[in-house]
Amino acid sequence: MTVNVRIAQAVAGVVGLALTTTACTSTVTGTASPAPTSSQASSDVFAGLNACRVLEQLTTGQGFEPGENISRRNECDVTKPGVSTYGLALDPVQGLREFAATSAGVVETSVNGRAALQAPITLGGCAVVIEVGEHARAMLQVSLASNDDQQACVDAQALAEKLEPLLPKVR
Repeated sequence: MTVNVRIAQAVAGVVGLALTTTACTSTVTGTASPAPTSSQASSDVFAGLNACRVLEQLTTGQGFEPGENISRRNECDVTKPGVSTYGLALDPVQGLREFAATSAGVVETSVNGRAALQAPITLGGCAVVIEVGEHARAMLQVSLASNDDQQACVDAQALAEKLEPLLPKVR
């Protein structure tokens, strides 16, 4: 055998060994991230619900303008110029307890049998917060151009009763 053939065989052997070794390796470059667990994947009870679509559905035919997202979160406002503004926030992280801790004048109530809270809004109006889970809530806010906070609470409660059947049932 010539030296060239032996060198070629040696190189082929080294390349073959390298390919075999690398083909079996489980090392992948990049940043590893764990696959979501079932509790992480389902942690947003509002997944698939868009606050603007829901609020627009509830106010269809009542003279409200199209919904406007008011933050990066799942929050929306609809306005009936010169009359009222309705807001809906679908919060998968905070429940009734957090709302009660940060709001003044909170009153316990219920909406179609679900636990709920009602409270005045700092700048005028009324909020009704419906429990969706221990750490999830749907919050409706109603502000009237007339600044009639009592009527705003009546309107918020009525809107909450229409919203409740559309919310996920979590227990």
